[in-house]
Parts: sequence; C-alpha cells; structure tokens
Amino acid sequence: MFDIGLSKMALIGAVALVVIGPEKLPRVARMVGTMLGRAQRYVADVKAEVNRSMELDELRKMKDTVESAARDVESSIRTQASDLEKDWNEATKDLQGDAQMTAASSFDSYGSDGDTQSSVVPAYKHPRKNWRLKRGSVPQWYKARSGVRTRVQSGAARVARFRPQKFR
Repeated sequence: MFDIGLSKMALIGAVALVVIGPEKLPRVARMVGTMLGRAQRYVADVKAEVNRSMELDELRKMKDTVESAARDVESSIRTQASDLEKDWNEATKDLQGDAQMTAASSFDSYGSDGDTQSSVVPAYKHPRKNWRLKRGSVPQWYKARSGVRTRVQSGAARVARFRPQKFR
C-alpha cells in the first residue's frame, strides 16, 4: 500500500511520542491499529465484491451463450422433426392407400360372414399379492414376541402406559 520503511516508522513513532505523550501513546497505537485493520478489511471486502460482480457478469455472458446455443439446437431439431413428420405422413398415406385397396379386394373374396373378424384380447394384468394376507398369516404369539404392534395406540396413551408407577 504505502512505501514505509523501518526508518520512516521510527521517525513517525518518535514524533508521536513527543506530540501525544507517553501516557496516551499505547491507547492511540491500539486505536490506529484497529482503524488500519478495519480499513484493510473494508478494502478486502470491496475487492471481493468487485471480483464477485465480475464473475457474475462472466457467468451471465456464459449463460446467455449457452441459452442461445440451446435455442439454436432446439430450433434445428424442431425443423428436422417437422420435416421427418411430413415425410412420415406422406409415406403412411401411400401405404394406407395401398392397404385399403388390398383390404377391399380381400373382403370381397371372403364375403360378409368371413373368418377375418379380429377377437379382442384383454391386456395382461399382474396378479398382485395381498400384503394384508401375508401379515395375517404370522401367528399372534410370534408378533408379540418380536415386538410387532398389532393395535394402534396414540402417543399420549403410549406415554401413559409406560409411565413409572410413582407418577400415576
């Protein structure tokens, strides 16, 4: 900060000793030390705040560039998806037209009561296990021995149940 050497500090101390006096010099030196410490902390806080604001600005710029890149990628994907969807629709229209023509010709060959009726098959449903049945299959004596609660009890009732006899 300042270019103060040992000789300059000795000169300042001698002048302070003459001007302030030996009785007040320790108290003034402590006050000057605390003021310098506060000033250094203030300067350090200002530097940290400036660094934080610079980093924040850099992060905002980086965020903007990433967002713009993401928007560009999203727009290109959307355009490619719409092109693909158009191509798919055109291809399926051609296939549907061919399928309708072949279906109409095959329907005419079978007649009105043909064997081409499709049967509806229900979706598979997983047989779930009933956990209440499993819990009920454990014997009551085993539940009591292992400490499984079988009856619901409120917190106040539980405290009253386990309270020592001298407090009842």
